[in-house]
Amino acid sequence: MLPCLNKKMFGFECPGCGFQRSLALVSKGEFQEAFFMFPAIYTTILFVFAVALHFYLKKKITSKILIILAIVNVITMIIAYVIKMNKLYI
Repeated sequence: MLPCLNKKMFGFECPGCGFQRSLALVSKGEFQEAFFMFPAIYTTILFVFAVALHFYLKKKITSKILIILAIVNVITMIIAYVIKMNKLYI
């Protein structure tokens, strides 16, 4: 696994920390553990699938879906990050 440069340089995790380990857990079929490792894993997978579909179909409908999925994914990552940081520092 690639190390988190943010954690190495600044000493705290970035909002994407845990993604690689979570993706490895999904590939092993450990879905609940993957969610607890990185809660935005499923929205990220769905977003990547939608991006691939967008490039394959090249329709305007999928670009609206991409925007919605991107917003949902970012919001999920931010909420999970805030919760994780609150648990670590409180």
